[in-house]
Order: sequence, then C-alpha cells, then structure tokens
Amino acid sequence: MPPAVRFGVNYTPSEGWFHHWLDFDLDSVRADLDSIAALGLDHIRVFPLWPYFQPNRTLIRPRAVEQLVALADAAAERGLDVNVDGLQGHLSSFDFLPAWTRTWHRRNIFTDPDVVDGQAAYLRTLAAALADRPTFIGMTVGNEVNQFSAGPHPDPDRAGSAEIDAWLERMLAACEEGAPGKLHLHAEYDATWYQADMPFTPAQAARHGAVTAVHSWVFNGTAQRHGRLSVPAEHHAAYLIELSKAWADGPHRPVWLQEVGAPQPLVPAEYAAAFAEATVANALDCPDLWGITWWCSHDVSRDLADFPELEYGLGLLTNDRKPKDIAHVLARAAREHTYAPAVRTTALVVPADPSARSLCGPGGPVFDAFFRLVADGARPTTVLDVRADDTDHLTARGITEVVSPGQVLPTPQGGTRS
Repeated sequence: MPPAVRFGVNYTPSEGWFHHWLDFDLDSVRADLDSIAALGLDHIRVFPLWPYFQPNRTLIRPRAVEQLVALADAAAERGLDVNVDGLQGHLSSFDFLPAWTRTWHRRNIFTDPDVVDGQAAYLRTLAAALADRPTFIGMTVGNEVNQFSAGPHPDPDRAGSAEIDAWLERMLAACEEGAPGKLHLHAEYDATWYQADMPFTPAQAARHGAVTAVHSWVFNGTAQRHGRLSVPAEHHAAYLIELSKAWADGPHRPVWLQEVGAPQPLVPAEYAAAFAEATVANALDCPDLWGITWWCSHDVSRDLADFPELEYGLGLLTNDRKPKDIAHVLARAAREHTYAPAVRTTALVVPADPSARSLCGPGGPVFDAFFRLVADGARPTTVLDVRADDTDHLTARGITEVVSPGQVLPTPQGGTRS
C-alpha cells in the first residue's frame, strides 16, 4: 500500500475528446495537463483508442505509440504519473473496436486465437514503450471490456467464465512481459458485481492483477431508487470497495476506485461538489484503498455530437480548462486528507455463487442490508457465504461479527426472518 491514497483523474482531452489521437497536438495536451496538475493531483489514466493504434492486426502504428510516450513524458514533467488503458474498447457510450474484429471480419475478441494474439502484441508493445519511465504506473487491460461479453450490449462477443479467465491471464501476462514489475490490472463496469449472466466474475476482478478496480456510477439504479443525497448514493463507491473484498484471497488486497463521477441530471450540477465530497470521504473510510481517480478531467465539447447528455458535464474542469467547484473538492482532498481508517469488524454475508450476484445490486437484499447497516451507524464489509464460518479468514481480516441480510432487513409482513 502507498503511504497515502493516490488522487488522480481520468484524462479526457479538452480538444477533440479521445479523437485527439487523430490530430495529436502536444501543446494542447500540455495545457490540459497544466490545468490538472494545478489541482494537486498525482496521476492520470490515459486512453489510447485501440482502432487508431492498431488498425490492422499486424500493424501497431509506431507514430501513435510515440505520441503516447510523449503524453506520458509531458505528464511526468508536471508531476503526474500515468496509467494506460490498452483496449479501448468502450468509452462514454461509444464502442471502439478495430475493423479486423467486426462485420466481414467478425471474430470473438475474447476467444479467437488470432485476435487474442493481436491484443497481446498490442498490450505488450504499449507497456514496453513506457517500461523505463519511472512515472509509468502500469497498464489497465482495457476500459470496461466486460460490456462486450453480455447484454445489454446489442452484439456481444459471448464467452464462458473459463474462457474469460484464460483471456485475462493472457492479457495481464502480455502487460507484464512488456513492463515487468509495474502495477498491471483489469477493470470492468459494475455488471461484474451485479449481473447474474456476466461471464466476467467478482472472483476474477478480485484475484487477477495487482489490485482490484471498481467503477462506481450511481446511474445504475442507485440514484433513481434512493435519490442523490441518500446513504446509498453517497456510499455507493465505498460499497463496491467493500463488496470486492469478499472475493479477494488476501486480507489486504488493494482496491482502486478507478472511476467515479457525478452524472447529471441524477446528480445536478449544483450538488456535484457535495456529492463528490461525501463520496470521497466515505471511500477514505475503507481500509486498503489504493487510490481515487475521478471521471473525468475536462468536459466534452458541445461541438461534438451524439453523446448522452450526462457526458458533457462530467469534467472537473470546463472545456476551456477552468476548474469547477467539484475540482476544488478533489484538490482539497488530495492536499488535506489523512488515511488511517479503522478495521471494519462487521461483515455482511454475500453469495459466492456468481449466478446469485444480482442479490448484491440495487434493490437486492445484500445491497439493501449493507446500506441499512450504514444508516444505523455501522461500518460493514462483506464476506462470502462459504467463508462465513472460516475463523482463520475472519481473524485475518479483523472481522468479529458476521450477519446475514435476513438478520438486518425488516421482516416482510406475514413472513418470517431467515
């Protein structure tokens, strides 16, 4: 664990959004990075667009790789470390998959041997290009690539959990081959934790890679059900952090809150700063937190069409690089936070069976019981049902009390508590 929690931002270029790779302007990037560094943050997460960098399976564009390195070097000059997401993949409702995997060349991105070889070569190349940079944190395999593997995606690349397991191992090995000893990980959106038929599982999220990544978005039903100022909305990120620990093999595996944002209109602009302040404070009450990386650095320009409305206002900074109130919240937290959370001694039982993970999502009994405990002043974590009686496991994690959702939630009228 680092001596203090890392504070950073997902870098969205102010000019051209991620299409800036097509017209790469280092001066514009430097100006963006200046505005991020002025907030006192310590790292950025960077998104090369996969089709722009690898337009053919056997062509990884050298110039694109050079531009990525130039961006990383510019960040280092401003005191910013860099994490690089490789397979983009999916960003802000748009899919970016190379033509050699779609339509006439339709091949499964998780199981086709040639595609997997191409992906591994790409990740290895990006990692190797940055391996000697001391400010290179490491690779994230891709951004929420699990959304390609199941519904509600309109054209998913179906794969079984065992096939996803093999794919993750291969991708992470490629990152390690390119940049040995760096912090390499994978990251999915919360269907991994909540969606019963998702082949990317909680166990994979909590056991593959150097840290566990969680992405917290309250537009998943949390804010719709409970409201922007509710306990579930303000503690959702902390819930995912603690939920992930049920599946971790080690008692102190680090967890990275790699994406979290204040989506309008569920979190109106005038409440964004307060939402961020509460979200950060609650995340900082979670032991073993590696870092918090806010989504995102700069607003999407209104000159760009067809984004969901919420995407245009998620930045800490405006499109002309001016900090918003929410930016000052993150800056203050980065500057002033102390990190010494007490051990969470109460654990809520969650099902180990991934087909039952919908119980953990908004409206499910695990979700509701967790937030009932929080509202009552408890600081819960979670434990798998198959470990709930494992004294060694509980002791290693400092857990002294284990409760089931049925013991926490009110008994339905006419029913019995189980």
